[in-house]
Amino acid sequence: MAHCQSCQKKWNRREILRAGFSKNGLACPYCGTKQYISAKTTNRLTLTYWSSVFLLVLLNLSFVELSSEDEPYWW
Repeated sequence: MAHCQSCQKKWNRREILRAGFSKNGLACPYCGTKQYISAKTTNRLTLTYWSSVFLLVLLNLSFVELSSEDEPYWW
């Protein structure tokens, strides 16, 4: 599961999904620092969105990573 880059606390599924749909990141519920879904994770989700595996990905969010910085999606 994803964890905060600042306090290292694990996020639950609901918090990860909220961060994924937030354009401006989401404050960590434990320490308050703003966290973003990493560019690597966003790229993976974009690629899997087009496949039938997308539903399985939503059930297994263990690969989601968070970032303390707002990273560009494509380099």
